[in-house]
Amino acid sequence: MPKVLITAKEVDDIIINGLKKLGYEVNHLPGPSEADLLEIIAVYEGIIVTTYTKLNQKVLDQATNLKFIGRVGSGLENIDLEYAKQKGIEVMSSPEGNANAVGEHALGLLLGVMNKISQANQEVKNGIWQREENRGEELDGKTVGIIGLGHTGNAFARKLRGFDVKVLAYDKFKTHYGTDWIQEVSLDDLFEKSDVISLHIPYLQENFHFINQEKIAKMIRKPYLIHTCRGEVIDTKAVLSALETNSIKGLGIDMYEDEPWTKGKNVSLEIYKELFSLDQVIATPHIGGWTIESKIKLAHVLMDKIEAWKMRS
Repeated sequence: MPKVLITAKEVDDIIINGLKKLGYEVNHLPGPSEADLLEIIAVYEGIIVTTYTKLNQKVLDQATNLKFIGRVGSGLENIDLEYAKQKGIEVMSSPEGNANAVGEHALGLLLGVMNKISQANQEVKNGIWQREENRGEELDGKTVGIIGLGHTGNAFARKLRGFDVKVLAYDKFKTHYGTDWIQEVSLDDLFEKSDVISLHIPYLQENFHFINQEKIAKMIRKPYLIHTCRGEVIDTKAVLSALETNSIKGLGIDMYEDEPWTKGKNVSLEIYKELFSLDQVIATPHIGGWTIESKIKLAHVLMDKIEAWKMRS
């Protein structure tokens, strides 16, 4: 009986039962190290992973029987896609499954940071009553710029339809994507005209520190920045500096250059601590796509793709 390895810490029964119906023996090894994978991966025909399992060339060289990789979620930067393609390994992900969750979370971060909800919440719980100091801003009348109009970018744009806002969008990989409520613009125009900028781009090498000191200097309106895509897309140190000089008015952040940030490997702990000490920052622990509903949707989407691939094979 062919085998599939699941490395996700938590996996919905939809995937486990679906794989068994397809005739696979399913083994669950949450969060294996690279050494673990190198030792066992040769016996598996399929593997189901999340963000934190790295399938690099070294691991894939040992995966002599591997036919498919299933990614629960959207980002594929933890998989050597080109090498997997060379080896004839099918790679499937499920970005459709948590796009709505990310869209809602991005909106929640935006409303939270504009209205100082996190700061006010902590003050009230500590017996501090400050109304004028916590006066917020309304979203209506603002211009919102969306960078990356894929699954999550589109989901966020749909959430904005209930507000009286102007929506600008830039997507490097698309053309003619404007709609009756989304205006297609250049990246420079988006930086210049946006009161809010929300990031929804994948992590590619070319997107490393996409938001950096040079790009921040183009943000004429000193916008609120919402970050729900991959951590490496922003230069954390540059964003901290921009917040301290009011070049960026506020930050809602769900993704980090280190996860958890306490690792302090790519960015120093001092920078993270200074960032999180700022009242105009709301931070959440990579939960944008992590809802009760998205867990089920992600599983359904991925199993549908695996079943379709199986039928073609």
